[in-house]
Order: sequence, then C-alpha cells, then structure tokens
Amino acid sequence: MPFTLRGDDACQPTTPTPIPNPYWVAFSPAVAHLIKIEIGEDGLPKNGDWLEVLAGNQLEVGSVDFSTPISTAYSGHQFGVWAGQLGDGRAILLGDINDLEIQLKGAGKTLYSRMGDGRAVLRSSIREFLCSEAMHALGIPTSRALAVVGSKQAIRRETLETAAVCSRTAPSFIRIGHFEHFASTQNIARLKELADLLIARFYPECTIDPDPYLSLFKAISARNAKLVAQWQSVGFCHGVLNSDNISALGLTIDYGPFGFLDQFEIDHICNHSDQGGRYAYHRQPQVMHWNMACLASAMLPLLELDHSSEESQSLLRTAMEDFPLVYAKEWQHLFRSKLGLQLEREDDIQLIERLLQAMHDSKIDYTNFFRSLSRIKKDTLPSDILQRNDFIDRQNIDHWFTNYINRLQSEIISDDSRRDLMNRINPKYILRNHLAQSAIEKAQQDDFSEVTTLFKILSNPFDEQEGFEAYSHPPPLMMQKIAVSCSS
Repeated sequence: MPFTLRGDDACQPTTPTPIPNPYWVAFSPAVAHLIKIEIGEDGLPKNGDWLEVLAGNQLEVGSVDFSTPISTAYSGHQFGVWAGQLGDGRAILLGDINDLEIQLKGAGKTLYSRMGDGRAVLRSSIREFLCSEAMHALGIPTSRALAVVGSKQAIRRETLETAAVCSRTAPSFIRIGHFEHFASTQNIARLKELADLLIARFYPECTIDPDPYLSLFKAISARNAKLVAQWQSVGFCHGVLNSDNISALGLTIDYGPFGFLDQFEIDHICNHSDQGGRYAYHRQPQVMHWNMACLASAMLPLLELDHSSEESQSLLRTAMEDFPLVYAKEWQHLFRSKLGLQLEREDDIQLIERLLQAMHDSKIDYTNFFRSLSRIKKDTLPSDILQRNDFIDRQNIDHWFTNYINRLQSEIISDDSRRDLMNRINPKYILRNHLAQSAIEKAQQDDFSEVTTLFKILSNPFDEQEGFEAYSHPPPLMMQKIAVSCSS
C-alpha cells in the first residue's frame, strides 16, 4: 500500500489535472511487466486507457481503480538551509500495483505546489525517464520510469515549452523530508507511525533489535552510504542533494539537473544553479553524510521515547560514525572491481587515488578509460598502452601503468576472465548530456525515434552493441559544457 498517513496536512487527496490530447513519448515494457500491464506487439499497453491514466486524465483502467490519489507534505534543507514545509508540488501518487507505488510527475497542482504550476516539461521528463532506466541497468538502486506522456499544452519556463507527465515507480517514495516534516511540527505520533511503517514494510530486521528506531537509522544511513559510493563509481552527479531529495530506502530519486562525467573532473558541478559547488562530484559523499545528520536530528524524538535526551544524542552521534566506514568499504570494493582486482591489498587505495588524480589533471574521459583497461594483459608493456598518450604527464602515467601491471600479475584470475568481469562493471554506454540533448531536440519536433534508440542502448550499458559505437564517444567540443539547471 502507498504512503497512508492520511488525516492531516501530511497527506492530502489530490486529483490530477488533465492534459489535452496526450500521446506516447516513451514507454518501458520492463517496468510495465513489474506492474502487470499487458503489452502489445507495438511495445505499448494493449489497453489504450493506460495512456489516459498516465496522462492524469482518468483514474480507471480495466480492473485497476486509482480512485484515491494523494500528494504528501515533507520538509527539508535546500543547499544547506532549512526551507520549512515543501511537499509534492507536482507529483501525485496514484496508488500501488504489485507492491510498487505509481506516481505521476507533472500531473497538475497540489496543495504543496506553492507558486508552481504543477507541470513538468518534455525536456526534463525525457531526461528523468532515460536516466532512471539507465541507472537501473547499471545496477544502481533507483526509482523506475514507466512512461512519458506528452501534450502540446504550452508551459512557461525560461521559454515556452510543451507539457509532459513522467510516470515513475518505487516500492515507496518516502524520503528523509517526511521525517523532517513531522519532527519540525513536533508531531511525534505521526513520526512514530512513519518509522513503524518503514520497519514493517522494508526493514523488518529492525524489529529484533532492542532499539528498533536506532537500528532503522543505521539501516537507512548504510543504504545511502552504499548508494553514493555507487554513484561515484559510475561518475554520476545528482545535482540537488537536498535532504528532501533523499530516499528513506536508499534509492536514487528526483532526477533533475543530474549529469554523468565526461572528462574526469573531481570537482565537476553538474547543476548550473549550484554556483558554490555544494553538490559537486567530490562532495557528494560528504553531503549525503550531512543529510544523514538531518535524519538523525529528525529521529531524535523517537529514541527519546526509551532513552534520556543526552543518551539518545550520544547513540545517534555514534551511529553517524558508521557512514564514512560503510562508504569507504563500498567505494574501495567498487574501484578495485573497476580495476579488475579481486585480492585486497592495503596499497590498492593509493593505486586508485593516483590514477584518479592523473585522470583529473589530464581531463581523461572517465567511462571510456575504465572500459579500455580490460584490454590490458599481465604481460603488456606500459609503452604499448595507447591510453598513455592521452595523459599530460607521460612519465607519471607510465609509472602508474607499471605498478598496475605488477599488481595484475599478483592476481590468480586469467586475463580473459578478468576482462569479462571488468566489462560487467565498467559500462560502455552512459547517458551523456549531449546524447540526451539530441534526443530532446528531436522529440520537440515530434520525432521520438532517438529517445527510443537511446533507451534501448542504455538498457544494456555493458554490451558492445555493434553499430552503435558512436553513442559511447565523448561529446564534441561545442557540446562539452551543456548547462543543466533546476528548471523543469
């Protein structure tokens, strides 16, 4: 069942606002399968009423009745500053099917829209659809995207654009901001209901702990620590890591001004609106840890039900210390795997960090370089490695390759087996901004073929996909600095 804390300002009935003349822009048969939608030979739902439902134009399809759609309130910190009450300003939760909640983003105003129009535009909806499914294919926990439905309805942003509705699914869209909302309003009864709901549905292991709420905090923190390590490993920048955008299940949610690294710049900022670089690539782990401190503060009243205030604060402070340890362990595991290393050695961290620094200094393409490492064999000479020519400091990178090959020689696994393993963790294809922009520009001219092509490629990011190699190339010079902002 979806988030069900009805009866106060936290959860309000919300009817979607219809859009005129909806049409399919993108559709994910894989997600449709999860919620038991029958698909026709054209790859779209057999029941045409799904188009109207996912546009927000009707609430019934076949035997499925979404008669009680809702939107929820949450609060949070934005760019490190308390923003007070926020909420689902343009997201409406239809209900759930097969234990997956279905949410429409851009389906009209809600009680929490504030000054917004409740709509989303085609541009941002396509980006969210493609990235949600790309992240899933990369093996990273994420909300999923079912479809994008478009309309010619005009929407004003910086310029006039057209409307779209992105339907997305997740086991739950509960976020840190829901905890912060109840804590800030001192509604401890609702705060407890929220925590109990999460424990019952998603964290049953917490029930056997004598301190279930402390155990819940640790579990949420650990999931998000591992999540951000996975982001770092594929070069993903979220862009808006406000506390209200952090999932209580450790999922990647709220795709806005995100971006994948092209050239490796450790301080890369993907969000044009983030002028201070708070959410830069290298700061994501630190900011996620900060968001867990926001969660700890919000959950403090729950621990105080069984402990003194001083003891509760001490328990949470100690629990906060787990985050960097969990993150570091996951990060080290992932980057060892990216280098094809199965044995653990203490000097591996130095090997990884020296490589990343060299890549940063020379602005090396992140995805393509790691993908190419699988071709190196234990008997390869550094002077024969073509990638060395891309580095500014040739002597430094030759020294690194010498150390790397020596390290490979200490591994038992064969070159062929290592190559196969590395090519399962180092993708060939990512959602580069220039590819998304090309698909968007065609879609704005009613040509959705590039969205479909890109979706299919990104659904299999580790495969070679002969004939589509151009989609793995770095962006041309004129498209290297595409600006992406919070506008959507």
